[in-house]
Amino acid sequence: MLLRSKAIPWNRTIGISSLVHQRSLTNTNPRSSVAEEQVNIDINGTFWEEYRNSFTIPAIALDSLHPWITLQPCNIGKRVTITGFLRNKKQLSKGLMFARISRGSSAEDGVQIMLKESSEGGKIGEIVKSIKEHSAVSVTGVLQYKVKKPNQTAGTMLKSLPVNGNENLADFEIHAEEVMAINSFPKDIIVGPAQKLAKSVREHLSSEGADEIETPILFKSTPEGAREFLVPTRNPGYAYALPQSPQQYKQILMASGVTKYFQFAKCFRDEDLRADRQPEFTQIDMEISWTDGQGVMQTVERLVKAMHDQISSGRIGMIGIPELPEKKQFPRMTYEEAMSKHGSDKPDLRIVDLIHRVDPILPASLKSMLTSIENPIIEACKFRLGGNPRKVQQFIRKFMDSADAEVFQKNPDGPPGIFVFDPKRPLEGLQAFGFEGAEALKHLYSSLPSSPHIEVNFDSHFTRPQYSKKLLAPIPGLHYLWVTDFPLFTLDTANPNDPGQGGRSGFSSTHHPFTAPKTARDVDLLLTDPLAVTADHYDLVLNGVELGGGSKRIHSAEIQKFIMKHVLEMSDERMSDFNHLFEALRAGCPPHAGFAIGFDRWVAVLTGKESVRDVIFFPKGKRGEDAMVGSPGMITKEQEEIYGLKSK
Repeated sequence: MLLRSKAIPWNRTIGISSLVHQRSLTNTNPRSSVAEEQVNIDINGTFWEEYRNSFTIPAIALDSLHPWITLQPCNIGKRVTITGFLRNKKQLSKGLMFARISRGSSAEDGVQIMLKESSEGGKIGEIVKSIKEHSAVSVTGVLQYKVKKPNQTAGTMLKSLPVNGNENLADFEIHAEEVMAINSFPKDIIVGPAQKLAKSVREHLSSEGADEIETPILFKSTPEGAREFLVPTRNPGYAYALPQSPQQYKQILMASGVTKYFQFAKCFRDEDLRADRQPEFTQIDMEISWTDGQGVMQTVERLVKAMHDQISSGRIGMIGIPELPEKKQFPRMTYEEAMSKHGSDKPDLRIVDLIHRVDPILPASLKSMLTSIENPIIEACKFRLGGNPRKVQQFIRKFMDSADAEVFQKNPDGPPGIFVFDPKRPLEGLQAFGFEGAEALKHLYSSLPSSPHIEVNFDSHFTRPQYSKKLLAPIPGLHYLWVTDFPLFTLDTANPNDPGQGGRSGFSSTHHPFTAPKTARDVDLLLTDPLAVTADHYDLVLNGVELGGGSKRIHSAEIQKFIMKHVLEMSDERMSDFNHLFEALRAGCPPHAGFAIGFDRWVAVLTGKESVRDVIFFPKGKRGEDAMVGSPGMITKEQEEIYGLKSK
């Protein structure tokens, strides 16, 4: 820290201490008559030394066009210097260590280095151990062939290798004599394999005949269901909208004759942020013509399984990812079944206990404590929590006061009743159930007397904090699940914060207004009972996290207009926002369906991260801010005038 008094100029002797050197820099200012001020700056020598190291690297090792120019057969047995990122450190024995140096994002693109204890008096191995992987380093050592094939001499190898050696890096290794860190990689940055996964996704979808097509980012405001970000223009009163998804563009592509489409699409939604949400995010967006939901689900399953095969083979670089069980297809569950047995439309199959209806065995006094509803239906779910009952009670109290419990506290039918099973208490903590009710409940669940339990209306909002606190131990592995047969429409009161389509009917599309009914019977129900219509809508869930969703689309312009005008009761003005889509659909558009996987969310679940912020570059904070660059920024007066904006 530098300290300065008000009237004292910057005339001082500065003492800089580091692990490498100590010296004094004297600033002599002839205009100053003030005595020199001694200020000691304690510098961690690591960064100072590393920065100085970058000036000692031979120029040939910093050639960006030919980074491995020294790795040629003519240099076998000679000392060479290369630069790159340190990857894949492996300690084979006390005296032998290997690592790789690469220039790209993959260690496979680099060259192997070998370090022996005898090198540098045995210190080089310790030096490399202290350097974190992904750090920028310079390596000097003797170039050698990594292995010699039987009956192959050095002479024949020299003839077989290309002039610059770039195509045969796997044949070389450097017996390192010196490794210098140029810029160490910090602990607080997480590097994930998302880029390699994205590359593999592209290769797989392209191999199935899909075309990767980019759609525009500057779109227009249309009532699809979520709040949008607007981009003002210099034309007063006009603004673009950033797309919630490429939904309408990809349907237009289907109408234009494209049969299979995909892209890594940037999407934007102005919504409340949680750990698994960002205002801008990336999704693997796809659409297929001449198919329905079944065909799309099969396509997505092939993609997911192919990516897990890549992970298992080590080609993507995700470590410790469980293998998928060998099943012909992912299990499927209807929306009604998910809600009745799991209490959530994104069930976590790692939780084995299901919801049970218990109101027949509850005393009237307990029912009145839980809710004021007459003849209520009361359901319960048991959780096997680790730890003693006191810790469980503490966790519950803390959880119910947190933002995660908001969904319970705002339940119009009342918050859940929570009971902890404790063998040391009367009726083992279930006094409120009465003797008969407690016995019936224990018989229903066959609970183990040695473990505390909790009875609560279930939702994944409750389980995720338990995982992080190690109170709930889920079944290991990755459990994919299709949830199907969602209702086509949902009452607006169920999602009061979502703008929906802005119609007068009192309900909105559950997915989006372009989702098709599932059967011919559901089409007829549009005329008599829209809330009873089942949608050809499907979500893919992994360990209680919704990875993505999709649906069969309405390919008839007249049916699309009918739903918007007569079912959702949208205004003519709002319907006119979709004229471009109506025109595309009426031009002989074939049946089509699609899906979108939240790419960042998928990577987060696979790598065991609680938040998508841990797996993306430049994430936004909980208030949608980018703390690094300071966005969003304040609008200037000049910008207000240019774009015709007014700020309060």
